[in-house]
Amino acid sequence: MRAPFTSDSCKESQLDSLNPQSWLQVERGKLSNFFAQSSSSSSSSSSSIESLIKVPEPPVHPFFKPVDYVEVLAQIHEELESCPPQERSNLYLFQYQLFRGLGEAKLMRRSLRSAWLKGSTVHEKLVFGAWLKYERQGEELISDLLVTCGKCAREYGPVDVSSELDVDISSGSHETLSMMNDKHVSRSVSFKVGDENIVCDRQKIASLSAPFYSMLNGCFSESLCEHIDLSENNISPLGFREINEFSLTGSLNEVSPNILLEILVFANKFCCESLKDACDRKLASLVSSRDDAVELMECALEENSPVLAASCLQVFLQELPDCLNDDRVVEIFSHSNKQQKMIIDGSAPFSLYCLLSEAAMNLDPQSDKTVFFLDQLVESAETNRQKLLAFHQLGCVRLLRKEYDEAERLFEAALNAGHIYSVVGLARLCNIRGHRLWAYDKLSSVISSVTPLGWMYQERSLYCEGDQRWEDLEKATELDPTLTYPYMYRAASLMRKQKFEAALAEINRILGFKLALECLELRFCFYLALENYQAAICDVQAILTLSPHYRMFEGRVAASQLRTLVCEHVENWTTADCWLQLYDRWSSVDDIGSLSVIYQMLESDAAKGILYFRQSLLLLRLNCPEAAMRSLQLARQHASTEHERLVYEGWILYDTGHCNEGLQKAEESINIKKSFEAFFLKAYALADSNPDPSCSSSCSSTVMSLLEEALKCPSDRLRKGQALNNLGSVYVDCNKLDLAADCYINALKIRHTRAHQGLARVHFLRNDKIAAFEEMTKLIEKAQNNASAYEKRSEYCDREMTKADLEMVTRLDPLRVYPYRYRAAVLMDSHKEKEAIAELSRAIVFKADLHLLHLRAAFHEHTGDVLAALRDCRAALSVDPNQREMLELRSRVHSHEP
Repeated sequence: MRAPFTSDSCKESQLDSLNPQSWLQVERGKLSNFFAQSSSSSSSSSSSIESLIKVPEPPVHPFFKPVDYVEVLAQIHEELESCPPQERSNLYLFQYQLFRGLGEAKLMRRSLRSAWLKGSTVHEKLVFGAWLKYERQGEELISDLLVTCGKCAREYGPVDVSSELDVDISSGSHETLSMMNDKHVSRSVSFKVGDENIVCDRQKIASLSAPFYSMLNGCFSESLCEHIDLSENNISPLGFREINEFSLTGSLNEVSPNILLEILVFANKFCCESLKDACDRKLASLVSSRDDAVELMECALEENSPVLAASCLQVFLQELPDCLNDDRVVEIFSHSNKQQKMIIDGSAPFSLYCLLSEAAMNLDPQSDKTVFFLDQLVESAETNRQKLLAFHQLGCVRLLRKEYDEAERLFEAALNAGHIYSVVGLARLCNIRGHRLWAYDKLSSVISSVTPLGWMYQERSLYCEGDQRWEDLEKATELDPTLTYPYMYRAASLMRKQKFEAALAEINRILGFKLALECLELRFCFYLALENYQAAICDVQAILTLSPHYRMFEGRVAASQLRTLVCEHVENWTTADCWLQLYDRWSSVDDIGSLSVIYQMLESDAAKGILYFRQSLLLLRLNCPEAAMRSLQLARQHASTEHERLVYEGWILYDTGHCNEGLQKAEESINIKKSFEAFFLKAYALADSNPDPSCSSSCSSTVMSLLEEALKCPSDRLRKGQALNNLGSVYVDCNKLDLAADCYINALKIRHTRAHQGLARVHFLRNDKIAAFEEMTKLIEKAQNNASAYEKRSEYCDREMTKADLEMVTRLDPLRVYPYRYRAAVLMDSHKEKEAIAELSRAIVFKADLHLLHLRAAFHEHTGDVLAALRDCRAALSVDPNQREMLELRSRVHSHEP
């Protein structure tokens, strides 16, 4: 979620924590004395070290978190294969909610896109198209850049509602009506409207609706009249002339919206369905702004005009989240009656309120409008899956608002519907009411009744103390090493016991593979307490790089303010100092340190474009794609020349999967001026834009020449080292080992430490495994972040050493999947099938990885467990529906299904 969703109990637990203002007011130059006094005091004042390092409870997430996500993914995939077309979009929406709970952003987007593609109604296309646009906030530049490359990028743009929404108007059609035989009246009839008499064809007007037919041909007195007064029906002469014209031609002329509104009201009053539908569509095509939509939506609801309502709804959805700050828009939803709500949401009420409630929660999870939209979500939920999600989300919001009785009812309802994770909300409520033992027992009951997960032990740890809490948190980390709270709690506990090195080592464990802002903030506090202001400034600058507006200490103080204060206690670096520091950190693979130095350099008068570009490279390496894209856009914004701007535009396109367009931008830049970065970009883009294996040799040759050209252009050693490293890799792929070795050695001479890995590969291909091992050992010794180095070194040693290296990889970065696969394969070779499957399962629990699921499916097939193999195949195909090997395995397994 874009906004933090912090639990109420978390906030309550920190009422006695640090008030940042108390130390922001400390005189400059006296910060160290302030902390010295704080650390020596035994009081519980807000300025104490104790309060500096207090760790908030983990939030109660408003996500769908099943106990066995693999089983649920498999069920969804199976249902998608057999369900009617109109049910598919809702299944993809549920898949989206599952991936959201797993934190898989790319898979979430893909599920939304599938829901949009499979939408069977206009309302589904409106909702999911707008949802995709909402998820891509801040990416408008990408669409604009694609347009400059001649590519249409408005994939999720507005739908032409008036042409795509079908409305049944057959019940009001009276096209073939005949005169009553016993009446002799004129074929024409004159209607008085205001001061005018308008002559009409009696039968054409009669054909507009049953009421007109009865009036003109039935037993009413008007059926014998040649002059009828319609002045009291709020229609103007111009409006009625248009109605007459429609009766003759079947179409409306171009008239003003006010006249169309007159006609719409008249048509609705006299049940002229075809006229009303034509007017509805004509008005719908005129909606172009939020003001239009607000005004016309009221009319659409009063006159039951579904096409106009859908067109207005589209404008609201396309402007999310801003339109939710418009009281007029929110009032339309909140003041509508049941019938009007059906007009608004059409055939997609649950998906509509899913989107609106998510946008409202991201703006303010405690607001009344958030509660309203979630209430509507609960009302629109039909299936058990929809209900458990709606109940849980509304329960989380009620908990935040301290509406405890209602929150309890909702969490109970979600739990009864099968959402085990909702027990977390119930446990928090028990604790708030002073029933801590009940909370502990609730979690213990869950742990004993299902396959336990990390979050269960994490939650239970909140309701016990001492060794029992520590044991639960260790178990939580064992089952799910991606949970941040256990590391933070252990680190803070060690810090309080003045075990400073152990505390830093503990928080560094998770920061080694997961750059969580709350963990960086805690380490910043540690460094403050230890008066290590240089390290503290490094962390706060990394925080500001990731989130420029981040607020620390429960949101009470801006991180930028803290940086300003701490800066008074560190040495000022010159531009030359900064470059030296950047080289040191870059060569030691200290990515967080490098981020900090670049942040500091950006405050100087140095060329900012290249610095923002370097920042984006580091952020990509740290798996922060959104922050990396923001930095790339800033690089483009601060480019000093046209050819430099084109390079950054090329990288923006390349990083978002548009390789050919990135290549086009590189060529445009080279045409203006040959530069290192332009050749480097062209080499990257060319390597990825040619999937044809038959052309790989010529492509490699071109990439080589491009990198060689890049190295001839002026650049700094950081980028030249990267280019040499990449060129070495291309030489290796072409079996030019001597040239590759020269590249890597030259890269090492300018301190590009990662070149050790390439040189190790050269040694290995020369059958010198010992030299390869030694080369990787050098990298391990130099690199601060060395999980990948251990993983690569494992390929160059004997089985025991390989096992040790891969265990080290898992300790340093449990998200790397290769070690699990290797260990599982070794166990399978030793005929330890259960242990092999268990090894894969311990990673699958917290990481939805295609390769892990594929291997486990193959193992299940080998052991004859067809149902388990089929389950894993289906789950894997939910992760990647087009993976050829998985499709083949699924087909093979499916043939053996009983």
